[in-house]
Amino acid sequence: MRLLEATTLRLVDFAPDNIPLYAILSHTWEEGEVLFEDIGKGTASTKPGYKKIEYTAQQALRDGLEYIWVDTCCINKESSAELSESINSMFRWYQQAQVCYAYLADLDGDINEMVSCRWFTRGFTLQELIAPSNVVFFSRSWVSLGSKMDLCDAISDITGIGLEYLCQYRELECASIAQRMSWAATRQTSRPEDIAYCLLGIFSVNMPLLYGEGARAFIRLEEEIMRKSADQSLFAW
Repeated sequence: MRLLEATTLRLVDFAPDNIPLYAILSHTWEEGEVLFEDIGKGTASTKPGYKKIEYTAQQALRDGLEYIWVDTCCINKESSAELSESINSMFRWYQQAQVCYAYLADLDGDINEMVSCRWFTRGFTLQELIAPSNVVFFSRSWVSLGSKMDLCDAISDITGIGLEYLCQYRELECASIAQRMSWAATRQTSRPEDIAYCLLGIFSVNMPLLYGEGARAFIRLEEEIMRKSADQSLFAW
């Protein structure tokens, strides 16, 4: 796993059995994100997305954590093998983080406006909400809005996810296949394949990424789910 050192914003690789405590960022992609190659070239600070990474690092240090993970720059997306491994590992990475910072870039601070935030409409943010036990929400200006536990009723209303799964009172596997599918029904992804790939962790499935396969990705996901589960609710979905 590759992490950013919070004090220097330098990338550091760690073996699976030697990963330090870290904070993780959940956000929606915008123009000018800091990519893996920007860190290596030293051009990260020229990108609009750099401020978001700085805020994440500063918050992590305040929380006593020395490392952060940010998807835009901690994955080398030029390597298809690394990208595939990372997306298959992502649910676990969010699950194992000490804290997840959910950055709502289009929210000025009024919690009542959370319902219209783009963050709640994207495919990958579903697992980023469910997997971590500790999620803290931040507004556009990086003001804390409260934790997932603090805001659980409002988030449940927005997402349709029951409190028992949102707050991890029950194991995710206790939710039927159809129920979990329903959580993603209105969410969107930039690439058609990602509507399947963003659900791998939700269904405890691993499969190779084949960008260009289009709707076939979702068929493969269903096939993998059927191989692992006898839950017939998938067919109702």
